[in-house]
Amino acid sequence: MTTRNPAEGGDAPHAACAEDLRHEHVFGQDQPRPGERRTRVVIGLTAVTMLVEIAAGLRFGSMALLADGLHMASHTAALGISAFAYAWVRRHAADERFSFGAGKMNALAGFTGAVLLAGFALLMAWESAERLLHPVHVEFGWAIAVAVVGLAVNAVSALLLTHEEEHGHDHNLRSAYLHVLADAVTSLLAIGALLGGVLFGWTFLDPVMGIVGAAVITRWSVGLLRDSGRVLLDRQAPEALLARIRAAIEARTGDRASDLHVWRISPEGWAAIVAVVSPEPLSPDGYRALLPAGLGLTHVSVEVHSCRHGE
Repeated sequence: MTTRNPAEGGDAPHAACAEDLRHEHVFGQDQPRPGERRTRVVIGLTAVTMLVEIAAGLRFGSMALLADGLHMASHTAALGISAFAYAWVRRHAADERFSFGAGKMNALAGFTGAVLLAGFALLMAWESAERLLHPVHVEFGWAIAVAVVGLAVNAVSALLLTHEEEHGHDHNLRSAYLHVLADAVTSLLAIGALLGGVLFGWTFLDPVMGIVGAAVITRWSVGLLRDSGRVLLDRQAPEALLARIRAAIEARTGDRASDLHVWRISPEGWAAIVAVVSPEPLSPDGYRALLPAGLGLTHVSVEVHSCRHGE
């Protein structure tokens, strides 16, 4: 057994190659996301309206208005956490303590927001059921006026996000746009419930609207828990994406993808580990070159094994 003294320069070529192959795991996460500024404006508008609606709902005894306010609160909390996560990820995008970048903070923020949503929904459903069994006086005129203001704010917010949503590919921005539309629908339902109380004396519609709002929030929170939880647990990518990667790797006769793992590491990016068995294998870079563009693969590791029949 022989040893080589690094001072003699024998390892210098290897060290140089290793240095050349070093790369960052930023994946573009150090840049502001498309439409993020407008999203922050919408968060501010929604937060102010949320406070007004919750206060008015408590003051005027309207569960429909309170449900609308809490529904807006749920989206404000979730979007606010997402905005914080975007800023945090930008600051830590190049932090080498995170193996594949800091992008999973977005998923953690979404999961946290979903837990908060579930709590909001439970409280809303409980209070609405109490009001349904034990009705209280509702000042319909003031409650309707505040609900109309809420609907107007949602309309303005949707207009702020429409241009960016149509021309961008930021999933978080699209989520914000859809949340604003959901808030608008909830405001319309609240107005309908309050008008039913004024015009026909159907006071039961107000707490019923609270229960409907709780159901809407629960459904959204469950979906967010599922989607963000999959990212946090490194769930395998959809089969359609796996099939495209496998087909590209196995395009050459005799090549087989013996092991394939693909998981999400950022809102738009996937990491992949591929093990290839071939009688006449390509280099790892050769197999990377076979992968089609547009799959969102931001980090690909290829392990190559030479295996001839009979060996």
